[in-house]
Amino acid sequence: MKPSSKRPDWPDSGNLSSILGFAPSDGGEATVLPLFDPARVFDVCHVGLVLRAVLGVQGLLALGLALVSRDLGHWMQNMASGTVVTMSAVLAWLLLVCSARRQLAGLRGLWQWTVLLALGALCALAGWELLNLANDEPSSGFRLISVSLAGAACAGQLLLWLKQRERAQRPADAMAQLVELQARIRPHFLFNTLNSAIALVRLDPHKAEGLLEDLSELFRVALADATAVVSLDDEIELARRYLDIEQIRFDGRLRIHWRLDPAAGAAKVPPLLLQPLVENAVRHGVEPNEAGGDVEISTRRLGSEVEICVVNTVGLPAQTSGHGLALRNVRQRLRLMHDVAARFELKREPERFSVRIMLPR
Repeated sequence: MKPSSKRPDWPDSGNLSSILGFAPSDGGEATVLPLFDPARVFDVCHVGLVLRAVLGVQGLLALGLALVSRDLGHWMQNMASGTVVTMSAVLAWLLLVCSARRQLAGLRGLWQWTVLLALGALCALAGWELLNLANDEPSSGFRLISVSLAGAACAGQLLLWLKQRERAQRPADAMAQLVELQARIRPHFLFNTLNSAIALVRLDPHKAEGLLEDLSELFRVALADATAVVSLDDEIELARRYLDIEQIRFDGRLRIHWRLDPAAGAAKVPPLLLQPLVENAVRHGVEPNEAGGDVEISTRRLGSEVEICVVNTVGLPAQTSGHGLALRNVRQRLRLMHDVAARFELKREPERFSVRIMLPR
């Protein structure tokens, strides 16, 4: 069997979401793996979330004290005292919630509210006692009740915000699930990849074996737990396998350049984070152009952060316009995992398109 000199009739590459999904062979409903983790409601161990919670409580305190203060000087004096109470109480509450998030997730809704409101009251009382270390005046019963009720009210507002935040993020989880575990396998991708392997069996059995191994690895990763965390080294290896398949498809039209920093390889990323980016680069930077194009993947460790860049040349527009689903999915999954500690930047230039990701090491 001699392979044709003409490239196999490959379909548009699209996103791996449309390639590596799963459905029963009998045409029934696909089995979808749930991504929701109840403990994530109470996962407050992020700098960005702590900052927003503290600023929110301080903002309410400032407005409340402004209503009862005689002038700016009186307001600033009250704010100095109030900040000691609120700052220590909020930080203590967040620390305890973060430490006990798994246990809190196992409680029923009413018990969650009861426990966290009581915890808010206790943290507020502790903050009040901290302020009174420099004051010999005993606290009245009315004042202690007021402080505890205020702490419980703030805890209730924070809990309501955390629950609303988690509900707002569920569409992002659904999108990630759609991208990683699509309802069906795109048959043409599997069909044409197997055809390429068959064409290579007699001419180059070793290359045919490598192609099938790469395809198998892509499916293995797509079947893995979508909520897992992998290393950047693992993502690079998966991208290599995908690009090896695409190089057989495009022959010399696809030119790949790797610039990898070994010190960046231990960074933790969501699975299949890099995959949509290299697919987009191939689809929009190589496929539409007769002369092909270049794709560059680079990583660097910059202090406590890791930089990931995927750059592709730009020629003719792609045959089918994309909807930005892959890029939105990458951005949202980074936000879910690293919150404000991760940055996602796009840069369009006349002759190249680049994606830059910064995340904590």
